[in-house]
Amino acid sequence: MTPQEMEARIVRYGELEPCRTAFIDAHTPGSDQKENFTIIGAGVTESPDQHVHIKDTPGFNIGAAGQPPKCKNSLHTHRTAEVFFVLKGKWRFFWGRWGNAGEVVLEEGDIFNIPTGVFRGFENIGTDYGMIMSVLGGDDAGGGVIWAPQVIEDAKEHGLMLGENGVLYDSKKGESLPEGIKPMPLLSEEELKAYPEAPTKAIVRDYVARYWDLMALAADEPCKVVGESALLKDKPGFEIDFITRGSISSEVYSQNRHEILMVMRGHWKLSWEGGNVVLNPGDTCAVPPGLAHSLEPCVTGEASLYRITDTDDPAGLTWQG
Repeated sequence: MTPQEMEARIVRYGELEPCRTAFIDAHTPGSDQKENFTIIGAGVTESPDQHVHIKDTPGFNIGAAGQPPKCKNSLHTHRTAEVFFVLKGKWRFFWGRWGNAGEVVLEEGDIFNIPTGVFRGFENIGTDYGMIMSVLGGDDAGGGVIWAPQVIEDAKEHGLMLGENGVLYDSKKGESLPEGIKPMPLLSEEELKAYPEAPTKAIVRDYVARYWDLMALAADEPCKVVGESALLKDKPGFEIDFITRGSISSEVYSQNRHEILMVMRGHWKLSWEGGNVVLNPGDTCAVPPGLAHSLEPCVTGEASLYRITDTDDPAGLTWQG
């Protein structure tokens, strides 16, 4: 593999292309300044305007959300796993039918394996523009977003309609639902009973890991963060490891699975027969299966990254009650 071929498998943080009309709440006051990014795979965007950096999926999708202070992402859920880690800023995650069942505050490097089937939202509560990176289970990420009914009703008042085909239509652009396409139906009260009001204690205990705890746990070997035998035990169709300067050597290794590297801190040198590249904070790199390579920090100071690999597990439900 040439350096140019590898570079095509890297999405640089500074080259991320945002979409500000990706979801149904894009015009709703308080949520209308969101920027969404699809890094690997199409994710669950509802807008044809969304740019996809790398279309081929490794069994899961990688995305990101950027928001200025006080900007919220509206209550929704997914049919497959959704894992976030905070790259920049301070974020409040909240959940439940009305968003008042519980909440947790995450800071840079913290990771949250949000249970499937639970309505969730998040808000930048820091003082600067913030960025959270996400991993969504499944090649097609479960076929879209399931919105709390009030989100769809609020959006309609501000000109955005979601069709039953999962596509957004903007009346501010003169768009309307095409002939034969009905509006996305709201969940009934009976259907809403299937979405649990998960208690804060259980969520924080079983689904959240803190950055500085991971730095300690990965001091001399990679820390398994999400997976069947990991800190956050789950089988969402992928595994996530946390790696620091002290937990990986410069030895060459290879895997028969896809390996996605997402840098949190520091600068990392990725080398293989044919070349090397430097990965910087916020960069995402898709290492192909079978490629012999090595990975090591190339400057002094704090160095950490998340490594995601696909598994044979179905990207199914995670909330166990």
